[in-house]
Amino acid sequence: MDSIEYYNKYAAKIYEDTVDMDVSELMNQFLKELEEGDTILDLGCGSGRDSLVMYDMGYDVTPLDASEEMCKLAEIHTGLDVLQMTYEDMEFEDVFDGIWACNSLNHVPKNEMPEILCRICDALCSHGVLYLSVEKGDFEGFRGERYFCDYTMESLTAMVERTGLFEIIKVWETEDVRANHPDTMWVNMLARKR
Repeated sequence: MDSIEYYNKYAAKIYEDTVDMDVSELMNQFLKELEEGDTILDLGCGSGRDSLVMYDMGYDVTPLDASEEMCKLAEIHTGLDVLQMTYEDMEFEDVFDGIWACNSLNHVPKNEMPEILCRICDALCSHGVLYLSVEKGDFEGFRGERYFCDYTMESLTAMVERTGLFEIIKVWETEDVRANHPDTMWVNMLARKR
């Protein structure tokens, strides 16, 4: 089963588990780099939780997810049109002031990340800002039914720098906001399109 099939199969449970999570501290770091009314792509929007928050704050938000079932739930939750699309299918050119990829690139195999970052870069306007978070570690492979790629601050920084596409603003670690994941740490990055 690939990750998209997993999210289709377990969409209702994933929605319930994630829709009320509070990631406002992370979001505030990202939004400090933007202006009210800016265009934001919520990459791998899941339940639509973050799309709705940013939309209600006055941003022009486009939610995107590859899972058809997650898209349906996100549309109900947000009242916004949700694009059903894989990252590989994205062909945006200079559209978004910001891209929010909160815990959404961790299923992309490491050898495919440079191409996805290139598509993200293309989608950003000049000097646009990317926020991304990935689980901390050095594991790559299947955990249960899904494929995961973990990064350290150093390995994520090195990978993004090798692309030459972004100027890194900040890299930092945070604890998991989910009470049932006390040992999970996240690597967060803010980067600006060169």
